[in-house]
Amino acid sequence: MTNNNKRNKTKENIKDTAGSAFHTVHSALETTEDAAMNAVDATANAVENVTDNVTNKKQNRNNQ
Repeated sequence: MTNNNKRNKTKENIKDTAGSAFHTVHSALETTEDAAMNAVDATANAVENVTDNVTNKKQNRNNQ
């Protein structure tokens, strides 16, 4: 293999490795984003449930 071919092969290997690393990091970020959004949704639902419960209790007191 000539020096030029070796250099080209080395460049391709570096690019492939960098691409793979980027893909891994990108996938991890997407997983983290999904988990964070699930936590936000759960928090929003909990707040809504508490708010609804307080509203219902007030309405029940007013109806008695």
